[in-house]
Amino acid sequence: MKVSVILPAAGLGTRMGREKSGTSRKQFMLLEGAPILIHTIRKFLLCAPVSEIVVALRAEDMDWARGLIHQERPSKPVRVVEGGETRQQSVENALDSLSPDTELVAVHDAVRPFIDPVLVDRVIAEAAESGAAIVGIVPVDTVKKVHKNKIRSTLPREHLVLAQTPQVFRFDLLKRAFAAARSDAFTATDESSLVERLEEVEVSVVQGSDRNIKITKPSDMELARLFLAEELASRTAS
Repeated sequence: MKVSVILPAAGLGTRMGREKSGTSRKQFMLLEGAPILIHTIRKFLLCAPVSEIVVALRAEDMDWARGLIHQERPSKPVRVVEGGETRQQSVENALDSLSPDTELVAVHDAVRPFIDPVLVDRVIAEAAESGAAIVGIVPVDTVKKVHKNKIRSTLPREHLVLAQTPQVFRFDLLKRAFAAARSDAFTATDESSLVERLEEVEVSVVQGSDRNIKITKPSDMELARLFLAEELASRTAS
């Protein structure tokens, strides 16, 4: 089974601001001397079902990223493609670069470097069975529906999931979902939303992890450094 992983990494990181690393692009900010993107790639290189990794980048970052990836001496093919102005465009560009024999596609936020490879294996296995699966967690906080600053209702948590990545789909299904979205000029914040619109399959949810954080703002970096230190300590202990 050929499984391709797409890492959209063409964002400008407008919420992050500029840190000591001299960049506002969160995917290139450094954790223990390596960009967040590289930490994320390392996790997927550990996943046995993964066949290749495709990183969608801004054109001006492609050569630099190729150099970083080459230094990693990856055990599986890792290549870069030019991304678009939006996440959706970047993922579609990467999809267009995949070979026809691809069976499953996993899309993962480049700035979620703490994904557990065991969890990746689990969501891939579920998608292989059902056609579509995402990682998600049940919210622990009470969720309110509001209009402006006024509460309209309280949503029952047992029916809610906070979507994470990876999100994994049959290649043909995801291609049709993107084609339909392009035809309808529909934009979504995740790939599952596009697949849901087709109403061809039910998307399964695999229980995720609170550690699978998405680094989007400066305060997230402190937690990321803590998680990385714990990972390094665990490897040393074992």
